[in-house]
Amino acid sequence: MRLLTHNMLSSNIKGVVNGFPLRIEVEKVVEKQVDFNPDFLKNMFSKIEWKPLVDASRTMGYAELPEEAESSKLDSHDFLQRFHHALLELHLEEGALICPETGRRFPVNKVDPTLSYRRKLELKFPPIKSRRRTPKTITVPIIWRQPVASRSP
Repeated sequence: MRLLTHNMLSSNIKGVVNGFPLRIEVEKVVEKQVDFNPDFLKNMFSKIEWKPLVDASRTMGYAELPEEAESSKLDSHDFLQRFHHALLELHLEEGALICPETGRRFPVNKVDPTLSYRRKLELKFPPIKSRRRTPKTITVPIIWRQPVASRSP
């Protein structure tokens, strides 16, 4: 699991008020080479919660990100390289995500990087900071109809 994904997840357990950021318990970290794309990084910068990214990268053994970052740093190639490495190249292969409020562990492993179905229901992606209006959720009732018996002449 990349730190990009980690930065978007929060706990969705019933009754949890503040389920972000999930703490990381590391067993195995792998670095995987990813093509460098400065435009992608510049677009993602405004959507990333910086402090949780810094804390998570330090937990995974990478301490090269500054404590605070402003959009003016996006002009620095060195900063973009460090941001790229932390966000996209560090992968948590074995470990757990831990709810900050309840302490519940969500295992992460190489075999099932998407977590189990039940665990997926308990984690959610918080709304992305954007200027666009988010659509309202609409509940549509499902009406099950009985099949019509075929008539024979």
